[in-house]
Amino acid sequence: MRFKFGTRSTIALILAVGVALGFVLSVNSASKPTGSVSVAKIVDQPSLMKFATQKLVWNSCYQTFQCTKVTVPLDYSHPNARTITLAVTRHLATDQKHRLGSLLLNPGGPGGSGVDYVLAADYIATKQILARYDLVGFDPRGVGRSTPIHCLTDTETDRMIALDGTPTTPGQIKQLMDASKTMADLCQLRAGAMLPFIGSTNVARDLDLLRAVLGDAKLNYLGKSYGTLIGAIYADLFPKRVGHVVLDGAIDPTVPNNEMNLDQARGFQIALGDYITSCLKKHNCPGGNTRAAVLGRIGKLLADSDITPVPSKTGRVATQSLVLLGIVSTLYDSEGGWPSLTIALNQAYKGDSTALLYLSDYYVDRNENGHYTTNSNDIGYAVNCLDKDSRETVAQMQADAKKMAKVSPDFGAYLAWGLAPCDFWPTPPAPYPAPIAAKGAGPILVVGTTHDPATPYQWAQGLANQLQSGVLLTRDGEGHTGYMMGNNCIDQAVDRYFLTGKTPAKGTICR
Repeated sequence: MRFKFGTRSTIALILAVGVALGFVLSVNSASKPTGSVSVAKIVDQPSLMKFATQKLVWNSCYQTFQCTKVTVPLDYSHPNARTITLAVTRHLATDQKHRLGSLLLNPGGPGGSGVDYVLAADYIATKQILARYDLVGFDPRGVGRSTPIHCLTDTETDRMIALDGTPTTPGQIKQLMDASKTMADLCQLRAGAMLPFIGSTNVARDLDLLRAVLGDAKLNYLGKSYGTLIGAIYADLFPKRVGHVVLDGAIDPTVPNNEMNLDQARGFQIALGDYITSCLKKHNCPGGNTRAAVLGRIGKLLADSDITPVPSKTGRVATQSLVLLGIVSTLYDSEGGWPSLTIALNQAYKGDSTALLYLSDYYVDRNENGHYTTNSNDIGYAVNCLDKDSRETVAQMQADAKKMAKVSPDFGAYLAWGLAPCDFWPTPPAPYPAPIAAKGAGPILVVGTTHDPATPYQWAQGLANQLQSGVLLTRDGEGHTGYMMGNNCIDQAVDRYFLTGKTPAKGTICR
């Protein structure tokens, strides 16, 4: 699997998942869209008017939130054919008298749940933003509580994720490719009708219908990681409807798929190095007292687990892929992740993979009962295989693996093989044309972090340069994304833009 383009903030997401176990409390009366939007500004296509003017019934849910369902067309070329529903949850502005409108959210993925994300409202936006905006999270089409797709059972997903992701022998390669074909075939069997319509272009169109039914003349949006691609496409499709749009941890749509894998491999290798620099200063690095010793011990763990999986106290074993995912999960967030990595590696070096398995399970949304709490693993392939031309021959993937291993000894080969199921995908790729300029849109704020492993900084630079009205804001630091990651300079600049429309000065760097 490809490493996720999604926020993995340990505190925010664990809290969100915990709150998500709540239940709907009561039903409110039907509500019309909030705000005042003229019919001319709702949608461009008359055939979409019935979707844009639907009345919503908001339910009280998760103690202090409101939930509803929004109906959208499966195929925007034929909106009167099949429809699907989107799950939407909102946190009402605490200062309704001075409310500015709705702020729609996407945490990335592909496959991240905006519903779960908004449930951690206090951790994803400042009090100033919570006061002035209704924070609105939605599960994109195919995801979670919206009309979802399902390709693999829990047992099948376990096998797929644990499979050898760095094959070197003909037998290992055949096993990976056979499993990849099986996954693609099962997706076609179990979700084939939706697969052609899962891509980011349709999600951006859904975003415009959500804007309309919520009663906003323009879109206010916070997209993180993969969510930045949705926001950029939206701005290109509907430039005159861009309100305040922040794209944080950006994806550059002009980067080819194999270069994207290479950039990500390099990014995670740098992040692992940053972790080692930090733990050496604290004199608590697992496996040694020098950089070379610590890296060597991690490399040995990965190599050994490729031959003999590491046992755990639960009876499960950690294959090399699970060890690697456990490590990766900690590199998105230095504050919460790095201490967890120290604990997990210390245990693993004593022959116990329990902590690493916990971390890998967290990364792939697997609970302690072996149930996958989201369908993000399925939707990730469905979107990635559609959004980019990810099809490569075995020979190309072998060549990529060798090339990428030189740049990233620990992560390169795994990422080179990460989208093997796309070779067999039943739906042809349909990428949105790049570069994306969004001509005529108002200022769009792009946030990039210099040592972001999942969406490397140069992608933010690339997207900001493509967007005609793009403004780059830089966080000099570690971890994935910038807003609400402990940097007051970033938070203040983003808040000022959301509240006043004023962007930071060109070249602003927050340290």
